[in-house]
Amino acid sequence: MDVYRTDRIRNVVLLGHGGSGKTSLVEAMAYLSGITNRLGKVADGNTISDFDKEEIRRKFSISTSLVPVEWGKEKINVLDTPGFFDFAGEAEEAASAADAAVIVISGKAGVQVGTQKAWDLCERFQLPRMIFVTDMDIDNVSYRKVVEDLQELYGKRIAPLHMPIRENEKFVGYINIVKNKGRRYIERDKKEECEIPEYSKEYLEKYRETLMESVAETSEEFMDRYFGGEEFSVAEISAALAANVGDGSLVPVCMGSPVNLQGVSNLLDDIVGYFPNPSQRKRAGLDKNSNAVFDADYDFQKPKSATIFKTIVDPFLGKYSLIKVCSGVIKNDDVLYNVDQDSEEKLNKLYILQGSKPIEIPELHAGDIGAIAKLGDAKTGDSLATKAHPVVYGQVAVSKPYTSKRYKPKNKGDVDKISQAFSKMMQEDLTMKVVNDSANHQTLICGLGDQHIDIIVSKLQERYKVEVELSRPKVAFRETIRKKSDVEAKYKKQSGGHGQYGHVKMRFEPSGDMEKSFIFAEEVVGGAVPKNYFPAVEKGMQESVQAGPLAAYPVVGVKAILYDGSYHPVDSSEMAFKTATVMAFKKGFMEAGPVLLEPIVTMKVTVPDKYTGDIMGDLNKRRGRVLGMNPDHSGNTVVEAEVPELEIYGYSTTLRSMTGGSGTFEYEFARYEQAPSDVQEKEIAARASKLTKDEE
Repeated sequence: MDVYRTDRIRNVVLLGHGGSGKTSLVEAMAYLSGITNRLGKVADGNTISDFDKEEIRRKFSISTSLVPVEWGKEKINVLDTPGFFDFAGEAEEAASAADAAVIVISGKAGVQVGTQKAWDLCERFQLPRMIFVTDMDIDNVSYRKVVEDLQELYGKRIAPLHMPIRENEKFVGYINIVKNKGRRYIERDKKEECEIPEYSKEYLEKYRETLMESVAETSEEFMDRYFGGEEFSVAEISAALAANVGDGSLVPVCMGSPVNLQGVSNLLDDIVGYFPNPSQRKRAGLDKNSNAVFDADYDFQKPKSATIFKTIVDPFLGKYSLIKVCSGVIKNDDVLYNVDQDSEEKLNKLYILQGSKPIEIPELHAGDIGAIAKLGDAKTGDSLATKAHPVVYGQVAVSKPYTSKRYKPKNKGDVDKISQAFSKMMQEDLTMKVVNDSANHQTLICGLGDQHIDIIVSKLQERYKVEVELSRPKVAFRETIRKKSDVEAKYKKQSGGHGQYGHVKMRFEPSGDMEKSFIFAEEVVGGAVPKNYFPAVEKGMQESVQAGPLAAYPVVGVKAILYDGSYHPVDSSEMAFKTATVMAFKKGFMEAGPVLLEPIVTMKVTVPDKYTGDIMGDLNKRRGRVLGMNPDHSGNTVVEAEVPELEIYGYSTTLRSMTGGSGTFEYEFARYEQAPSDVQEKEIAARASKLTKDEE
């Protein structure tokens, strides 16, 4: 593939609801541009962008893939993203590297939750956007309905560029609203001029009026001509559209049928004609040497710098760092400085990735997207530059994982293998976390949903040949006391020669400090217990609070006072006093009104206003306390509530089914609170076996 200058590059991310046809659209683009000589199908598992075994097996995209398409004299770097919400991190990474977006909508399914999430993502990254309606070959698909729904949501910014021509319910051509002409398909993507049908004229007039208004608003001269009843030329309309699309004040709507190659060449023309090249976009970083803002702005004449927006780690392909060049020209023998890792790397080879196929390239100009193989410790989000100008661009903020499952290796000998595999997978997927929860003796996989975690486990088995079993995570209960107790315990053992003797009298009471396991104090008078045994008593306490006598959970908030006891000048030892303390603690704790404490989390649930009642009802069922509801001024309500952690398992699945996928939630630990008696009884019964052995 040729090397392209900045002004001949377009970086476009495809966004949309899962199943809307993004991958099929990429396949049509690849075929029309000559990359492939056959049109792959998602159902057949032979598309250029869904190449991972999991994607082929499940028939949907899991990771973002890059397919550079040459169209005319331009190169379009197409980023194909997953539409399912469990893989939102992939779409966020791709959007951070793009300069514009095409939101794909299935004409059959219409505007969906994923469409609105795609729009919100464009708003977040300030991306110019265009909408492409697929599935136009399906009978009874209403393009007009899709346009009306979009206009209802986003107002006058929505401007159709095309309208379908149907005969006997079949999609046979389209009207080009800019040129005011009809086109009929002869075969696949080939077309000829035709008459505009009478039934289309009413809506054509309406849509054309919207376009002409937006053209008129670009200058006073155009406004005067518009009110004077003058017609604008096609060149004037196109130039004005490019300006309006670039600043986001206009969102064109196009349509077609990628499986029949219809409308795709028009879309490629529109991407080249209306979307900005990188040099028309802003990009700033911080020069760490001078602490001054570095305006990179994709200028090829400035010092070279780039950012890693995605990492691919594959046991067969190896490690690739996908970069976007922010300034300068990066060449395949350059030495680049990783500003975040404080390390220098000599580049071996530069690539552009065509799906799974790496193609060597001598250099990448500012604004281009490519890949570097085997880049040491480099991670997603790292900035690459020169040592003379160490520019840092900052990390991409991706969705946080709030769904957790406990995992155990099927084969105990695979622990190290699993750990190394997860480490590699976390380099690829920033929305995946592996947590070692030592308090509960468990390891957790955290992801954006149950499907995300299932795919992590499948990849582990497929790529790294190791298996894990998933189960519900244990919740970190705590034990404490509500009353006071006064006990004594004597440990006495005679076994020939020296015996063992330790005798303590202790009081136990609530300490009031739930941050500490216990507070130890002594009030021994007259040397009843010699001072040199006090540390042994404290050690006995330290051992005891690891697993309390109620349900073998860690103990918090206890004050232990040693006030009396006795010793034997020969038989007493540290071991004996420690054992006596353990005995005293068990007895004293159970006599001091022991209770179980459960963790409470503060939760924020963001949902469209119409679902607020359902959310409140569900939170009540989960023993939640609603603290407040606040509008977010985007048609959503943020419900804040306190919910026991025990009750939030599986919440992401419930929330999605209640809100059609539009609801999101986040939470953080707030405090511990006494659990209701029925929860305590159930937990104590379930943990009975734990009291006889330390851990599972």
